[in-house]
Amino acid sequence: MPYIQVNERKIEVDDDGFLVDFACWDEDVLKVLAEANGITDLNENHLKVIYYLRDYYSKYGSTPITKKLCKETGFTIIQIHNLFPAGPAYGAGKLAGLPKPSGCV
Repeated sequence: MPYIQVNERKIEVDDDGFLVDFACWDEDVLKVLAEANGITDLNENHLKVIYYLRDYYSKYGSTPITKKLCKETGFTIIQIHNLFPAGPAYGAGKLAGLPKPSGCV
């Protein structure tokens, strides 16, 4: 199985770069995932979305629908796509350490 190197740790990811184990995520992992996905300027807006997704997934075991994500974070879908060009599920979800959504091809 593929992995990413984070400091001294090897973290397992799937073939699309999503973490295999949600619990392995931390901000060091986030930085590596962000760089691997072309996001080099993580800011408080990125973190607001990422931490919202992690909190929601921790509570409900699933990801929120995009409408709820926008409502709860205060960002429009366009703003989220500007922050995460791959989109809320594939881009933000991946950086948040969530599993690959089943609807992604």
